[in-house]
Amino acid sequence: MKIDRRQLLQWTAVTCGSAAVPFKTFAQSNYPSGPVRVVVPFTAGSTTDVISRIVGERLNNYLAQPFVVDNKPGAGGTLGAAQVATSPADGQTLLIHSAGHVANASLYPALKYDTLRDFASVAMLASMPNVLVVSPQKGYTSLQDLIAKVKKSPGTFSYGSSGSGSGAHIAGEKFRMAAGLDVLHVPYRGTPEGVNDVIGGRIDWFLLPLALAVQLVQAGKLKALSIGASKRSPLLPNVPTTTESGLRNADQLFWVGMFAPAKTPREVVTRLNAEVAKALKAPETITRFEKLGVEATPMSQPQFAKFVSDEFVETAALIKQAGIRLES
Repeated sequence: MKIDRRQLLQWTAVTCGSAAVPFKTFAQSNYPSGPVRVVVPFTAGSTTDVISRIVGERLNNYLAQPFVVDNKPGAGGTLGAAQVATSPADGQTLLIHSAGHVANASLYPALKYDTLRDFASVAMLASMPNVLVVSPQKGYTSLQDLIAKVKKSPGTFSYGSSGSGSGAHIAGEKFRMAAGLDVLHVPYRGTPEGVNDVIGGRIDWFLLPLALAVQLVQAGKLKALSIGASKRSPLLPNVPTTTESGLRNADQLFWVGMFAPAKTPREVVTRLNAEVAKALKAPETITRFEKLGVEATPMSQPQFAKFVSDEFVETAALIKQAGIRLES
């Protein structure tokens, strides 16, 4: 049978077109092609690390490949982030970072990566409110009582953080400005040192993520005056929200999200987002998160990308307004 040129072109178009769909499907179904390295730029046992491992266990099952957490702490999380920014964009290396990711561009002017340009925002994992804690020995009866006493003696009160530019520092400055307080910021090398000084009465308060605050409050070592959330936590049901206490625009959310190198294929990012959403809805995940005081916070990929962009702008403005520097 003789085939003319037009028939040949039509046959080629049909066969190539029909092959394109299976190829794309194969590209998606073949991911991941091996173990996935998940860089967590903080120490093992940190809140971000624990959340990463809980979600990673679900992804192990869903994607039939191990998601291996690789802790790379240092410089506020920038060392681990820099490694991922320059990794192959194939979805085999991921970054799970905290809210500090969007703050670091304003704190580290010599960063070796661009926070927005060099990463694809894959998925939101979880969020957690901060709790303002004080020593029971100080005798503060409420957040309003604390604020009133600070305003009567400006410059004589102090709050602590886990270091200049840390999430606790940024949250502390947002609270300070919202309440109109004149207080001293005391940076520590880490959260345990600062919390010990709150317990000992050497500083007046500390803003702790809920997961860290619950055990100390329930043990009677600390007293919680407010929780920075839209509603009360079932873990601390008697602690009012900051808004209930009469203070607005004072809350700084602690959140954890997943990122990938910027040029990671769109279909890989989309699939990861869908699998994370499924992991966050798993009963095992919900139960373990609830014990930590963590809320699963699934978002679509576009929603998370917008969230990160908005957080980047808002956090930069807050850092500038408060004059936060790494040495401050």
